[in-house]
Amino acid sequence: HEAVVKLLLETGKVEADSKDSHSRTPLLYAIEKGHKAVVKLLLKTGKVGANSKDSDGRTPLLHAAQYRHKAVVKLLLKTGKVGANSKDSDGRTPLLHAAQYRHKAVVKLLLKTGKVEADFKDSQVEADFKDSNSQTSLLYAAQNGHKAVIKLLLKTNKVEANSKDSDTWTLLLYAAQNGHEAVVKLLLETDKVEADSKDSNGQTPLLYAIKTGHKAVIKLLLEIGYVEADSKDSDSQTLLSWVA
Repeated sequence: HEAVVKLLLETGKVEADSKDSHSRTPLLYAIEKGHKAVVKLLLKTGKVGANSKDSDGRTPLLHAAQYRHKAVVKLLLKTGKVGANSKDSDGRTPLLHAAQYRHKAVVKLLLKTGKVEADFKDSQVEADFKDSNSQTSLLYAAQNGHKAVIKLLLKTNKVEANSKDSDTWTLLLYAAQNGHEAVVKLLLETDKVEADSKDSNGQTPLLYAIKTGHKAVIKLLLEIGYVEADSKDSDSQTLLSWVA
């Protein structure tokens, strides 16, 4: 409804940055729907907060990153008024959202051109930033089997391929449990992951693959030759005990 928005703004009687009960503005609603032309109109007024947050602490950029709106992300970054590393109430950044929801183009854009607010240390998006659960963009991508996103993140050389979340789960553990064969293969090929890493229950990627019945992943892990096929978890149960 670009024409209607334009008409309303031209009256000079509407509050372009008005907030509803959830602290959401017209800009946030336009972004959520991917209405680039309306976003452009609102930003052009100079009266909207390009970096304002709703009641969940989400900025326009966070919404655009989550909803796969690359053109809107680009538009917001171009204003120079948005925080590329802004965090919502769960401590999650635009990059974390984009990585979780398989938005390769948005991830690429943020990594390549993302500018952060003045109080951050450098001028680039923090590729290995952790949220309140100690999960990184890479961990979210591994959980969901987003091989292309993982490749992009690894290419930056700014991410920890063997990082653990607050439950001591690694990328490989998530990928193995969820049966993401291509991701498991990619991670093993980096030579930067601990193939036999254990979580807080003493369980390894191989054990999770066995428990969830992902035969292709089991085969991959056994073929590398340095995982312990007879390892025990914190209850002293072996892999064989789990499948017997």
